[in-house]
Amino acid sequence: HKMSWFHEREPKPWIHQFCTRVLKAGPLPHHVAIIMDGNRRFAVKNSMDRAEGHLKGFDKLAETLEWCLDLGISEVTVYAFSIENFKRSKEEVDCLMELARQKFARLMQEKELIQKYEVCVRVLGNLQLLPLDIQEIIADCVNFSKNNTRATLNVCFAYTSRDEICSAMRDIAEGVSQGHLKESDVSEDLIEQCLYTSRSAHPDLLIRTSGEVRLSDFLLWQSSYSCLAFVKVLWPEFSVWHLYAAVLQYQRNHTAIQNAKDKHKADKERLQRESDHKCVMANLPKDRDLTVEKCDCEERSDTLSFTKAE
Repeated sequence: HKMSWFHEREPKPWIHQFCTRVLKAGPLPHHVAIIMDGNRRFAVKNSMDRAEGHLKGFDKLAETLEWCLDLGISEVTVYAFSIENFKRSKEEVDCLMELARQKFARLMQEKELIQKYEVCVRVLGNLQLLPLDIQEIIADCVNFSKNNTRATLNVCFAYTSRDEICSAMRDIAEGVSQGHLKESDVSEDLIEQCLYTSRSAHPDLLIRTSGEVRLSDFLLWQSSYSCLAFVKVLWPEFSVWHLYAAVLQYQRNHTAIQNAKDKHKADKERLQRESDHKCVMANLPKDRDLTVEKCDCEERSDTLSFTKAE
């Protein structure tokens, strides 16, 4: 089953089953994001060409998706290709584009597995930067699986977080300029609705392999309250034990992260109420009394009078 996006799930060794049951006794992340870093260094380390390193990395993705399904993790987002990667040598970029053609074409050949596991595949990024034929294959994959709801795989391709946020800002600015939005409508929630990830919850756990300890412009907005796990292993060498360790780290920090999330949510709601109140007051008539008379409701009729304070 090499080169497949989804492996046929097979019975796991008893030790894996035991560890899975232990982890499931605690809080589990619903959404895991992964920066799959280290394919090129793996190729150098093992005296193989870069293309083979990227192929090994793809195989590891299929394995990891299987482990996540076993744990009950319902959404996985992977950083497959950064816009910054276009700056690499033409030879490597062409190799990665060809790999994308093959892998998305392969995905369309695995319709039965996609439907069996009910996986919704989304591709997030500035897809206009990609060759037209790859855009078309991606559109077919996304359209085919769009109604599946059991699990979600988000592939960030031709993506950076700053580009995503700039795209959202342009959409909002256009809405304001055309009169569809008021300036007072612009809020944190509105920005989130304009991001590529608008249909997804924020990741609970973000894993980066290869020992690097930075986010490299990946989900900067969405990961503000994610547990970060930096793993000192090249992506093709990532194992189920590394995943278990990352989930355990999430569980150890779950209470503190949840408290921070709750505080942020309360602060955001308070600020939104204050903003709404300010907006309403700014639109009230300033030079005359405002009287609302005879407000008829189904159950009762009252006369409400609001008189401007002297």
